[in-house]
Amino acid sequence: MPKDKSVSHVKINAAMKAEFIEKGYAGASIRSIGERAGMTSAALYKHYSSKEEMFCATVEPLITALHERMEQHTKRKYLLCEKGEGVDSLFGETFTDIVREVILPNRDEFMLLMNCSQGTKYENFLHDYAEENGQALAEAIRFMKEQGYPAQILEKEELHMLLSAYLTAVFEPIIHGLEDERIEKYLTRVNDFFMPGWKNILGVS
Repeated sequence: MPKDKSVSHVKINAAMKAEFIEKGYAGASIRSIGERAGMTSAALYKHYSSKEEMFCATVEPLITALHERMEQHTKRKYLLCEKGEGVDSLFGETFTDIVREVILPNRDEFMLLMNCSQGTKYENFLHDYAEENGQALAEAIRFMKEQGYPAQILEKEELHMLLSAYLTAVFEPIIHGLEDERIEKYLTRVNDFFMPGWKNILGVS
C-alpha cells in the first residue's frame, strides 16, 4: 500500500521548520531535512524543488495571514473615513493589534523571516513590507484628504522612513525574544510614542 503523501508532507514541513530554526537558511541542508523527516533527499524533491522553496513554504503562511489581516484593517479604516469618524474611531485599532493577533501566535516563522532569510527572496522583508504599506498609506492619506480631513500629503521617501522606524520599533521586542508580558508592555509604549505623530500627520490630532 502506498504511503499517505499528506502525512509525509506534514512530516517534511515539521522537519523543515526545525532545521531552519536551528541552523537558519544558510546552514540548513536538504540532506539534514531529509534525515529529520526520515526520508531521502530524492524523496524530498518530490515535494519541494529546492531549499529556498522549502524556506518560503515555511514562512509564507504567516506572510499571507499578515497581508489578509492588513487588508481587513485597511477596509475598516476606509469605511470609518467615509463616515467622517473622529480620532478615537480611526485609531481604535492599530498595527500592534495585528501583531498580537497574527505575528505572536506564529513567532517561530516570524523569527525565521526576520533573522534567517538571507539568501532568499525574503531577505529584505522589512524594507519591502514598509514599501508596500507606504504605498497603501499614501493612497489612504489622499482618500482622507478627499473626505475632508486636513491630511498632509507626504513624499514617498519621507513616508517610507517613518514607516520603517515604526515597524522596526514594533518588531524589536519580538526579534529580541522577550516574553509575552514584556512584549505587551513595549507594544503599548510604541503606540504611546508613535500615535500622536501619526495623528498629526494624518490631520486628526
